Amino acid sequence: MLSTALTCLALVAFILMTIGGNVLVCLAVGTSRRLHRISNCFVVSLAVTDLLLGLLVLPTTALLELRNGHWPLGGALCNIYITVDVMLCTASIFNLLAISIDRYLAISSPMHYMERVTPPRVAAAIAVIWVLSLALSILPVHLGWNTKDFRVQYQDWHIGDTKRDDWNCRYEWSNIYVLVNCFITFYIPLVVMCGTYLCIFRVARKQAQRIRAALPSLTRSSPANFTMRDYKATVTLAAVLGGFIVCWFPYFTFFIWMGLRNWKETPEIVHSVVLWLGYFNSVLNPIIYPSLNRDFRRAYSQLLCCRGSNQRNPPSLSCVIVYLNYTSIICGELNFVLKSLKSVIWHVNLF
Repeated sequence: MLSTALTCLALVAFILMTIGGNVLVCLAVGTSRRLHRISNCFVVSLAVTDLLLGLLVLPTTALLELRNGHWPLGGALCNIYITVDVMLCTASIFNLLAISIDRYLAISSPMHYMERVTPPRVAAAIAVIWVLSLALSILPVHLGWNTKDFRVQYQDWHIGDTKRDDWNCRYEWSNIYVLVNCFITFYIPLVVMCGTYLCIFRVARKQAQRIRAALPSLTRSSPANFTMRDYKATVTLAAVLGGFIVCWFPYFTFFIWMGLRNWKETPEIVHSVVLWLGYFNSVLNPIIYPSLNRDFRRAYSQLLCCRGSNQRNPPSLSCVIVYLNYTSIICGELNFVLKSLKSVIWHVNLF
């Protein structure tokens, strides 16, 4: 009895953290003018996805945990629940992928970023994310692609069927479907994210070195600003990739392992652990992505402390020093430095 109560409290806290954190992200973008940037559309899309997961999927999954997986509502509603679950988890991963690509474009070619990343293209990208996530969830479940004999799972399971009261609402899978699904929804996005974030870090370091070489001796004598910026960028990228890998890698590895071994009965404890660990990424996203950005931290502080958003924040000392040093650069280097300065501004805003 005590263990059930503790489990219930933990699940409720988990759901509230998911909902509250992603609501906070949406409110921060909506109330802070400094966050009204085109790149934050992907962050809002991610927050909306995780918010819907917390509202529509997690409460049902929590009830299943407390009922030992027993589903009393029949096969049709079970398939709908599985469809929504797969769709939102897939959309969350694809939004993370879109954010990594967006940041790569901003860092690698900041001079052309506004030309390439336009509102219509961002809207089209978000629409593709949702349409693709919907297709990857609806078609396999409702056409039977995920089962070994290509039948629709739980099709003959109706509400009130007393002979099947002990049935569990679980996602069935075949060998081919497991491999295709895991590579499309996780492993390919993971490889792309690792590649983009590695390129981001390399470009950021190269730009910092070029700017440091072009600055006068005053800035050369104190390279701590650039070293600290490199360190912050490294920490940010490590947090982003680390959170994504730690949360989702165990689930998809377990998914492949179970599918290839043709196990019909999944270990309940292991399945619950890897499943909720994947859901935990929706709790981390409002922390990792926005809170590592200075403007988001200010918006969070204003919302949580009920302060107005019209207060002007003074520029940081490092920004003032960099600006003053740039004004003293000779004319022959001015064009290069101005371009590099714009790259650094993008770098600072994104990290």
